[in-house]
Amino acid sequence: MGSAVILTIGNELVAGDVLNTNGSWLAKRLEALGVRVRLLAALPDEIETVAAFVREHAPRCDVLVVTGGLGGTPDDLTREALAAAFGVEQEEVAEVAERLRARFYRDPDYAARWAWLPAGSRPLQNPLGGAPGFVIGNVYVLPGLPAEMEAMFATVEAELREPQPIRSWRRRYRTRESTIVGVLEAMGERHPGVLVGSYPTFGEDGAEVEVVVKSSDPDAFAAASRWIEAALDDAMH
Repeated sequence: MGSAVILTIGNELVAGDVLNTNGSWLAKRLEALGVRVRLLAALPDEIETVAAFVREHAPRCDVLVVTGGLGGTPDDLTREALAAAFGVEQEEVAEVAERLRARFYRDPDYAARWAWLPAGSRPLQNPLGGAPGFVIGNVYVLPGLPAEMEAMFATVEAELREPQPIRSWRRRYRTRESTIVGVLEAMGERHPGVLVGSYPTFGEDGAEVEVVVKSSDPDAFAAASRWIEAALDDAMH
């Protein structure tokens, strides 16, 4: 059975002004698909708070489902937060921007903002609304409006019924994170969309760091894991 974490984003959810119906709906639907939900969380619209959560929890589950914060108002910061989590820039997806400009012809530039997605993302069409969702690594990002979220979830439900094999590469190194931070930063630039995490421990034998690489894209995973293994070996000598 696959495992999932659900993250719902919005100041209104954390304040209790709006019931977290998305979280409950997703938990029930994922369980029905045979995906065990390990954690259901709500966070405010804060880039670093969301980015830190994604960096911590995405490596520990098969699928992380995120909802909310994809609109065009100043508190819609989920695209920026996911780019920060993966250490990549945002890039305009040309075909998505073109489709949005054509659909929202009365305010095309406003709508086109929604096409600036984290580098390495796969866009997800929004059947009922405007802002697209996206997939990056093992993170599925959906809108916050319940009807839009449910319609977009239906477009990826088949992928989640039997979660795409999330390939993982793990190695432990007798070192400190400060020694290999350059490699971890370069990873995001060279292999956007592939999740990399580092987890330090300090025991009687000294400092160790476990480095984890995850992706559901077999080609991207193979290239990234080969590159980081060689780069870490170089950094350690």
